[in-house]
Amino acid sequence: MQPVADGMPNDVLIVEDDPIIALDFEDTILGFGVKTVRTAQSVAKALAMIAERPPDFALLDVSLVREKSFAIAERLDALKIPYAFVTGYGAEVRLPAAFANTPRLAKPYSTEALLALLNVSR
Repeated sequence: MQPVADGMPNDVLIVEDDPIIALDFEDTILGFGVKTVRTAQSVAKALAMIAERPPDFALLDVSLVREKSFAIAERLDALKIPYAFVTGYGAEVRLPAAFANTPRLAKPYSTEALLALLNVSR
């Protein structure tokens, strides 16, 4: 898929284990004009969704219920799909060296920060 005219991705994958946060992200992103937003609550579900139809951009909660989202990030890197980590732990969160330069979005997030992240993803 190609990005829409204003630079927004057409299809965003949200990997978030908290359904309220996922819904908030979805509503906000759809409000930006993104055509499709899909959500997954686990690494396995996200990887299956990526295999079925790769997104244009992904937001990955670092810490899911009993797992980390790093396997998803590795798959997205292999496919050259832009993504960002989302975390409520701020700068203190320890990421593996391979992801040290990956964009991060702090929870709670500002609408402006999310919009900027999606605009520079292309």
